[in-house]
Amino acid sequence: MKNLATAYRLAFAAGSLLLLTGTFSSVRAQGSGGPTPDPTAVPIDGGASLLLAAGVGLGLKKLRDRRRA
Repeated sequence: MKNLATAYRLAFAAGSLLLLTGTFSSVRAQGSGGPTPDPTAVPIDGGASLLLAAGVGLGLKKLRDRRRA
């Protein structure tokens, strides 16, 4: 049981590292030219979908645990 928990932690750490590495490599500075964007425009992209997926996963786990108890 202890080895399984260690394996899960290691897999989580490796996945987090890959996610952060991919996120930081895609960051680019904005150019000085081009039209000025709308100041009220909010870019909702991958971060919001990851939070939503994590919430759904946590909710499913809670439901499964509640049914087992």
